[in-house]
Amino acid sequence: MRAVDTNVLVRLVTRDDEEQVTSAEEFIDKGAWVSHLVLAETTWVLSAAYDLEHGAIATAIDMLLNHKELSLQDADVVAAALAHYRKKPSVGFSDCLVLEIARKAGHTPLGTFDKSLSKLDGTERL
Repeated sequence: MRAVDTNVLVRLVTRDDEEQVTSAEEFIDKGAWVSHLVLAETTWVLSAAYDLEHGAIATAIDMLLNHKELSLQDADVVAAALAHYRKKPSVGFSDCLVLEIARKAGHTPLGTFDKSLSKLDGTERL
């Protein structure tokens, strides 16, 4: 299966460049894989470069999770991270994803200095 880079996902979500959107859609038409890193970078770009709010980013992640042509790495992990992200707007999606990756690997608690992240089950504030 093919894989996609961050800029491809950004085009699919923002749809801000018609030519690139068409190219991205054609590329993923036969299916494409999205790594955790690409997903985390995408949420950062949507926040930092496009000023999307928490709710819009959550909706974008949900759209990507449910996209018929995309296969997200460990979709169950992404879905669990998204659930945390929706409940705790003060925690970034990438932090939620790090926690759920650690949980799936059996490596909890996740040590953190982050006050907001440390409120999630499976973490330990240092």
